[in-house]
Amino acid sequence: MTRLTGTALRLTIFIGENDTWHHKPLYSEIVHRAHRAGLAGASVFRGIEGFGASSLIHTSRLLSLSEDLPVAIVIVDTEDRVRAFLPELNELIGQGLVILDDCEVIRYIGRDKSQDEGGDRDRGRKRGRGEKEDV
Repeated sequence: MTRLTGTALRLTIFIGENDTWHHKPLYSEIVHRAHRAGLAGASVFRGIEGFGASSLIHTSRLLSLSEDLPVAIVIVDTEDRVRAFLPELNELIGQGLVILDDCEVIRYIGRDKSQDEGGDRDRGRKRGRGEKEDV
């Protein structure tokens, strides 16, 4: 498990939801490459409305003609590891926005492998009346 605390670098990539790489969603390709590169983590966030360099507004409202909603991929790791990953993006991103921000990681704790394999899935959840926790 990657440990990350203190000074870090946040990479944010803004693209369209319909952007693709070899017939797959581009955001998915970026996340998988970040994972293969051993980065601490990556998350994808879908926007409900926005515009970029084209000045065309994309929205999720029902009467809108546009369905290519904005997507942000956020990756946080040490500066060296994030900067080493940037050349991957040059190959993938034809249009969009890529930004870097200094940040400070206060807490970064993942699940242990037994939880990922279903071992302690409900540890810490509230029990119902009369329900006992296995020990």
